[in-house]
Amino acid sequence: MIHRRRILKLGTMGFGSMMIAPNIFSASKKLSAGKKPLVISTWNTGINANKAAWEILKKNGRALDAVEAGVMVTESETDNCCVGLSAYPDRDGHVTLDASIMDEYGNAGSVCFLERIKHPISVARRVMEKTPHVMLAGSGAQQFAVEQGFPLEKDKLSDSAQKAYDAWLKKSEYKPVKNIENTKGDNAFIPMRFDDGSFNHDTIGMIAIDANGNLSGSCTTSGLAFKMRGRVGDSPIPGAGLYVDNEVGAAVSTGVGEEVIKICGTHTVIEAMRHGMNPEEACKYAVERVIKRNSAEKIKDIQVAFIAIDKNGNYGGYAVQKGFNYAVCYADDYNELIDSKYAL
Repeated sequence: MIHRRRILKLGTMGFGSMMIAPNIFSASKKLSAGKKPLVISTWNTGINANKAAWEILKKNGRALDAVEAGVMVTESETDNCCVGLSAYPDRDGHVTLDASIMDEYGNAGSVCFLERIKHPISVARRVMEKTPHVMLAGSGAQQFAVEQGFPLEKDKLSDSAQKAYDAWLKKSEYKPVKNIENTKGDNAFIPMRFDDGSFNHDTIGMIAIDANGNLSGSCTTSGLAFKMRGRVGDSPIPGAGLYVDNEVGAAVSTGVGEEVIKICGTHTVIEAMRHGMNPEEACKYAVERVIKRNSAEKIKDIQVAFIAIDKNGNYGGYAVQKGFNYAVCYADDYNELIDSKYAL
C-alpha cells in the first residue's frame, strides 16, 4: 500500500504536469523590465485614485499603503454610481459595500454587505491586520468597524442615488413580495445596462508595485445597482476580484462579479503569469474563459475585464467588450488612461 503522503505528492505532480503541458500556455517566459514603482487602476476614476497612490509610491512608500489611500479617494466621491456610500442602492433602497485588500506577504482582508461605513477598504485592512480572519460580513463587519473607531454614517441615499432609485422603482414596479425570484420581468432582476446603454457595474480596483519590488492590491465597490438585497459579487473574494502573489504579480477584476467568481478570475490570471504569460496575455486568457462558458447570445450583455502587473513591473489589461479602460501611473507626469484591448 502506498503511503498517504506519497499519494498526495503524486497527485500534486500530476496537477503540475497538467498545468505546464504543451499548448496550454504558449507565451514566452522571458520577461522584460517594466516600471517600478507603478500603480494601475480600473476605469477613468482611476486617474484621481492613482494620484493619491503615487504620492506614497514616489517617496518609496509601501505598495499596501498606496493601494489603500488610492481607492479611498473614489470611496469619498459624492457622484459615483458604484463605489462608496454615495453609490446606487440595492433594490430595497440600501447601499451595501464590499472591499478587499492583499499585501506582499499574501495576507488578505475583506468585508462584504457592509452598511453605513465610508471607507470599507480601510475596514478590510483592519480585518487583515487585527483579526485571524479574512472576511467579515454584514452587521458583524459593521460592528467590527465601529469597534475599530470608524464612524457610523447616516442611512441616507445621496441625491443622485435617490433620483436614480426613484426612476428605477417606477420602471421596474418592484414590490418586495414572496418568491419574486420565481417571476419573470424587470421587477425580479437587476438591469444589465442603464438607460444610457452603459453596463450596470463598476469597481475601483487598484494594484501597485513599489520601489522595493513588492506588490499589493485593493478593490472596493457597492456592487450592481438595484441588486437583490444581500447579493455579493467578486470584489471581496481573494482569488476572484483581487489576487496578489509577490513572486508572480497582482491582478484585479471589474464587471459582472458572478462571472469572475465562477472562473476564480484573478487567481487564473496569476497562474497564467506564473507559467509564462505576460500580464496582457494572462488577462486575455481569463477573459476567454469567461466567454467560453457563456452562450453567444448571453455574452453580448456581459462585461468582465482584468488588469495585472507582473513582478518586473510590466502591466496589461483585457476585456470581454469594448469600452473598458484603466489608468496607469509611474511618474509625476505620467498618469494616463488606456483603452483596453477586448475580445468581442
